[in-house]
Amino acid sequence: MKEENKGAPKNNWQRIFRKKWFFPAVYLTIAAILLATVVWYQNLDNQLPEAGDEQELGENYTPNPNDDAEAVMDSQEVIKMPVADQEQAEIVTKFYDYDAEQAEKESALILHNNRYYQSTGLDIVYPDGEAFDVLAALSGSVTEVKEDPLLGNVVTLSHDNGVTTYYASLGEVGVQAGDEVKQGDVIGTAGQSKFGQDLGTRLHFELRKDEQAFNPEEFFNQPVSKLEADSENVSEEPDTSSIQSEEADSSSSTESGNTDEEESTETDSSDSTNGSTDENQEEESTDSNSDSDSEA
Repeated sequence: MKEENKGAPKNNWQRIFRKKWFFPAVYLTIAAILLATVVWYQNLDNQLPEAGDEQELGENYTPNPNDDAEAVMDSQEVIKMPVADQEQAEIVTKFYDYDAEQAEKESALILHNNRYYQSTGLDIVYPDGEAFDVLAALSGSVTEVKEDPLLGNVVTLSHDNGVTTYYASLGEVGVQAGDEVKQGDVIGTAGQSKFGQDLGTRLHFELRKDEQAFNPEEFFNQPVSKLEADSENVSEEPDTSSIQSEEADSSSSTESGNTDEEESTETDSSDSTNGSTDENQEEESTDSNSDSDSEA
């Protein structure tokens, strides 16, 4: 009886092993255990940074460069239109773009002394030609304040990374060289100048990077860094020296013309004098000949 009882459990296990579902069940159980282990390990790795945030940063901590780039972008100023009321402001002369349509090119020409010049900035006016405050488009320092006989009062502001803003045809000027100004500060009022005087009271505004002029309209409400990445629509400075030289040439030509007229007048008078002298000599010689004939 005892031997029969001892063999019964073995027979039961053998019967279980012979079942078709036994080994698949064992495999599924093992797979479930392995899967649970992997999931637990992944969750453990994800929790490590959260625990590390509460600890102090070590000496070998390396910040994310993308975070610094976003912080720099946020700290940069956005280029603003240099007027207080942008809705009333009207751009009457645009930046000359060689790739623009013909109509836009014509609107970017300035007439002076019967000659057209390509604009390297913008001319801004208010309705009815009224004067208005001129604001600093960016924070910076005043590098130059001058009174130009052709361009009127001129103020130049210097900014970081070789960026400068240029304000011409000003009436009153409220800053001087060396002043530090913030974006939106009043630097003067719109006025008039001989260059483009048909436009009336206006502001001539230019935006430059490393002494190259850019189209200000493309950079309004854009960060300053866009100037460094975008090198299109660059033109040279306005050739004001040619305007001045043209006036000098016209004055010199006038003077030379007057001199030539005087010289020609003197020459004509001398010729007439010589002619009259020759006539007198001929008359005298004729008289002398007639006298000698009568005596004979």
